[in-house]
This record gives sequence, C-alpha cells and structure tokens, in this order.
Amino acid sequence: MPSFCIHRLKDHLHQSFRGAPHVSGAAHVKPRDYQPGETIEAATPYAAFFALKETPAPLVPGDLLEAEGGALRIYKFVGFEEAQWVLPEAKPDAATEEVLANSAPE
Repeated sequence: MPSFCIHRLKDHLHQSFRGAPHVSGAAHVKPRDYQPGETIEAATPYAAFFALKETPAPLVPGDLLEAEGGALRIYKFVGFEEAQWVLPEAKPDAATEEVLANSAPE
C-alpha cells in the first residue's frame, strides 16, 4: 500500500492560509513553512484524510501529503490539489563569484 509523508503547516501560518484566495493550478509551497510529520499508509490522499479525521491530529487546510515518488498534494477547503516545492536559488560561493568577476569582459 502506498505511504504518504505528512507535512504540517506551521501554526502561525494557518490564518493567512485561511484568508488566501483560491487559485487554480499547482500551489507553490516553501519547505520552511512546514514541519515534517508522521507517515501514513493509505491508498489515496482522501483515504489518508479519512483515516486521520477522527484522530487527535487530523489534517487541516494547508497540510501537505507527499507520496513516495515525491508528488505533493495540498489539503484545501475544496479537497486535495497538486502542489510543488519552491526552493530558494543557491547563492554562489566566494570562489565562483571571483571566477565570474575575473572572466567578465572589460
């Protein structure tokens, strides 16, 4: 049976998520806004939702389910929708910056 890793939206962000307008398409989420949680075995994201519904820690809007293959689904008020991580661009290290500065035409 497939398993999903649960990523919980940090508490201080729940209110802003609740007030955000609904948009179509994949949601862009930042890893820093989530706390990795437990793993649950379920056939689908909806099966995971119903399995957790009556527990002390049910899924709440804004929480993510990450499938074994890395696919993300975000729980919204209307159900689950596709999501993807937004990762910050890596800053070049000092040696790379020096090489780029020295190779620039004068």
